[in-house]
Amino acid sequence: MRAVVIRQTGELPAVEEVAAPRCPPGGVVVDVAATGVCRSDWHAWMGHDPVALPHVPGHELVGTIREVGEGVTRWRVGDRVTTPFVCGCGACASCAAGESQVCPDQTQPGFTGWGSFAEQVALHAADHNLVAVPEAIGDIEGAALGCRFATAYRAVAQHGKVGEGDWVAVHGAGGVGLSALLVAKALGARVVAVDVAPASLALATDLGAEVVLDGTGLAPADVGDRVHEVTGGGAHLSLDAYGSGPTAVASVLSLRRRGRHVQAGLLLGDQARPPLPMDRVVAWELSIHGTHGLAAADYPAMLDLMADGVDLSRLVGAVVGLDEAPAALAALGAPPLRPGVTVVRP
Repeated sequence: MRAVVIRQTGELPAVEEVAAPRCPPGGVVVDVAATGVCRSDWHAWMGHDPVALPHVPGHELVGTIREVGEGVTRWRVGDRVTTPFVCGCGACASCAAGESQVCPDQTQPGFTGWGSFAEQVALHAADHNLVAVPEAIGDIEGAALGCRFATAYRAVAQHGKVGEGDWVAVHGAGGVGLSALLVAKALGARVVAVDVAPASLALATDLGAEVVLDGTGLAPADVGDRVHEVTGGGAHLSLDAYGSGPTAVASVLSLRRRGRHVQAGLLLGDQARPPLPMDRVVAWELSIHGTHGLAAADYPAMLDLMADGVDLSRLVGAVVGLDEAPAALAALGAPPLRPGVTVVRP
């Protein structure tokens, strides 16, 4: 099969002919119909998130089951599926509690094993992790279900507990941030989006952000002050959807008293331990949450929200073939010229 192969971190990967994946016991092999290009893939390519080389990235996908492994009872060849990017083992206490996103024995396509920038991908513990994709959701739109939209849904609806009229500040108007905007709007919240790319801010406006702030040249405290000003006292929920020290600090400083910060963007490498303003956290009784995807058991509620009118096609900025995927991956290291999610059609 053809796949995008990373042979050296930081060097542009290439499309190569490689062996097709073997079907694991309890798992499946999926023919990939569409897969998203995510900043998490960029982190792996850059070596911020260690992976064994050579490596095939890609972790958010839609496809059709090609082969079913021994012991799988819920799925058949030909079923159209997606999966959370964190696949639980299905046997531990976390998985039994419906918290597979923190499974200590998790697998992650594109990280712990070869991923979906390929014509086929192997997925583990299929009965526990796979999710049927509704017919109303196309392959291109569905490519965001495994990571970006699911991560945003958990951040806003489950951790954030957003209600009608609440203010939500989204720091970083990329795939996760724009998804969070859509979820927040669907729940009746008001959104202020912060970014440094004019194209991303324009798309955030088109998707319903009530206020957009250009953070270019602003210190985190200045960003926080601006959010307090435009929201009349600060956000009820603030998300760092980008993943950096400055955006994490700005997110915390954007909160009103007893507000909730959710860290959705990965903090890796030299950004792993930012100096959060814990004096503010204590004095204002702020809550800090990490979020790491969404368990398959929680997908029905997310899909119900989508059925009520969330249009994922508005997130898609470009659709490319496998040969264009390496350049699309490398482009995530700079502010986007074209906003929205890039989807690969293998």
